[in-house]
Amino acid sequence: MDYGCITYGCEGGVARITLDRPDVMNALNRDMVDEVKDAAGRVPAEARALVIAGAGGNFAAGADIAPMADFTPGKARAFCFNDAFNAVEDLPVPVIAAIDGYCLGGGLELAMACDLRVCAPGATLGSPEIRLGIFPGAGGTQRLPRLVGTGRAKEMIFFGKTIDAHAALAWGLCDRIAEDPLAEALALAARLASGPTAALRLAKKAINFGLGRDIASGLACEEDAWTELFRTEDQKEGMRAFLEKRKPAFKGK
Repeated sequence: MDYGCITYGCEGGVARITLDRPDVMNALNRDMVDEVKDAAGRVPAEARALVIAGAGGNFAAGADIAPMADFTPGKARAFCFNDAFNAVEDLPVPVIAAIDGYCLGGGLELAMACDLRVCAPGATLGSPEIRLGIFPGAGGTQRLPRLVGTGRAKEMIFFGKTIDAHAALAWGLCDRIAEDPLAEALALAARLASGPTAALRLAKKAINFGLGRDIASGLACEEDAWTELFRTEDQKEGMRAFLEKRKPAFKGK
């Protein structure tokens, strides 16, 4: 697939998707979201971690409103971004969002589908959709409460509130602040890519599975995933390296 709204590349086990419509602050349209979904599908075969960023000083300032104004409910459903954002969240590899500038609406929903979020000090995050007579419809009502708590999520969604990076860090919406969030995200991704792939994959699976389920179901999933790791070469290498007091050399097997 030839991309017109994003760029995609992979180097050293780290894949990178860049939202690339800087003239409209990377506003998300259906073409861009389809390209994100397509690129995400390449990642498990090509890389062991993924970084998503935006070009031109912004992550994404929401969805492209112009084509949405006269939608019928049927057209709105077809336009909805859940399929792509769920594909990002369901990737077996760690996904890191590098956030600069505006990260609003659908942009925030994409960032919340990632595993970690690194923000520039001047980043602005929020869910302003209520000002348009709608609410976040691509995971915002589900992922935001899980990250910041129900009350804060309702405040952000009901009032269309935006917050800065420092508030996002305090609330749990941001995991760290860095002057250069892309460089920081790529460095984190490189560390993860050099780690035990199966352990990272199954840890992510167990965490995501347990969200919203009873603890007994989560613990059963955790136990199954944990015991499965004892089939891997990386488990043997990690434990032998510990016993031999040396750094492990994981191979992702």
